[in-house]
Amino acid sequence: MKPFLDRLRSGNVGAAAIVVAAGILLSRILGIVRDMIFAGMLGSDAVTDQYVAAFRIPDYANYLLAGGFLTITFIPIFAKYLADEDEEGGWDGFWSILRWLSIGISLLAIVAWIAAPSLIRSLYPDFTDGQVATTIRLTRIVLPAQFAFVVGAMFAAVQYAKGVFTIPTLAPIVYNVGIISGGVAWAATTGSPDPEGFIWGALAGAFVGNLALQVWGARRVGMPVRLAASWRHPAVKTYLLIAVPLMIGQSIVGLDEVFMSVFGSMVGEGAQTDLQYARRTMMVPIGVIAQAAAVAAYPTLARLFAEGRRAALLRTVDRALKHVLVLSLAAAGFVAALALPITRILYERGAFDARATDAVSAALFVYAFGIPVWGALQILTRAFYARRQMWTPVIVGTVITVPAIGAYIVAARSLGVEGVALVSVLSLAAYTTTLGVLWYRPADARAGFAGVARTMGRSIPLVVPAAAIAGGIGWAIAPGLSGPTWIWTLAALAIGAAAFAGAVLGIGGVFYDWLWRRDAQLGG
Repeated sequence: MKPFLDRLRSGNVGAAAIVVAAGILLSRILGIVRDMIFAGMLGSDAVTDQYVAAFRIPDYANYLLAGGFLTITFIPIFAKYLADEDEEGGWDGFWSILRWLSIGISLLAIVAWIAAPSLIRSLYPDFTDGQVATTIRLTRIVLPAQFAFVVGAMFAAVQYAKGVFTIPTLAPIVYNVGIISGGVAWAATTGSPDPEGFIWGALAGAFVGNLALQVWGARRVGMPVRLAASWRHPAVKTYLLIAVPLMIGQSIVGLDEVFMSVFGSMVGEGAQTDLQYARRTMMVPIGVIAQAAAVAAYPTLARLFAEGRRAALLRTVDRALKHVLVLSLAAAGFVAALALPITRILYERGAFDARATDAVSAALFVYAFGIPVWGALQILTRAFYARRQMWTPVIVGTVITVPAIGAYIVAARSLGVEGVALVSVLSLAAYTTTLGVLWYRPADARAGFAGVARTMGRSIPLVVPAAAIAGGIGWAIAPGLSGPTWIWTLAALAIGAAAFAGAVLGIGGVFYDWLWRRDAQLGG
């Protein structure tokens, strides 16, 4: 066990990725279980749309303080102090930044509490007065959770910077357990399920998993308590220089879930919830494949930049992209091919009916094409952030956001949930492609791009025939099977999965071998 922990602490990306991937996998599984319970109890309708909408204002308050990027913004700062052998200065800076962030998120929460009625009416003009009132109440319940997310992210960041990943990966696991427990406990106590139970569970899970547990984890890696740290520590200025672009830039990535909710409400009742089920299902492979690799690689990238090792940084990004793209392309083909049986086996029970299955599976099919896009994006954005080039992703993402808004309106009204999902995938693809061009534009990075492109070129012929065969079999056998719905759905999923694997090893392998020989003949 000791050598493995040593590899983690020394910045070994592969070893760290195993820990992070395991934690994310468990978190995503619990997230799916949470959504299965929610779907079975409540389905997807106007009531569940209120639950989805209740998170939009709190999440945006978090976004305005770069809460979702705190581990990204603070790790390079702390890594620089560690590289300069000034850990004490790093801790002083940590406490100074933490004080300002605590004040900032508290003030934002107060403003959001007061402004919630007018903001919700503006965001969701189609909501009835009853829906608006319920959404306001749910929003105000969950708002304090943002304090736990923002402050807790700082305690997680120092653990990442010190090469310790286990406790931070527990945060979303505990958070999901809290949501599940709240929803189940509310239904058991009152006799009827209600989104409010899940909201209270989210609040409790945030403070236990994202704050209390992370304080304990930070203490385990040697964090001192310095409440009297200077208000004007140099690290505060450095943090602002890094974080301000993330705070003021309205990037397509940060707004993707907001757009899902706002423009989903234009489609009709239940559409927000349908899109959220599909999007969260799509995020499972992204979390396990790409997020794990990106989270594990980021401290190493920040350290390499702090040490001035540009060539090693470029190689690390290339390797991460290759691994993520190969696995993400396979996951995209699998999810797209089997979107219907995946949706039915996960969600269709209780209040979640066949109509909801059709809507969610249609959105999931489209979202599946975004899996490799999200995968590459996780690596590329962190590559820029590790080099402290915060403005580049933000400016690109903000520019792409403007035309995306018009596209969302047209697509939501003309194509329904599939249209909302399609614009999400296309706008994120434009963002990722632009970042890739900018990253690989320097002469010393172009060789790395050639290797990444070859890897993609060899992977696509493996995935396309496999997905076509698996999808065809899955759709063909389902209507012909008798018995309970879940039995033939599970059969369709199992046979489709087996066909996908077989095609990858068989027909796909033939294409791969041909491309490999051709590449060798061309000297590639």
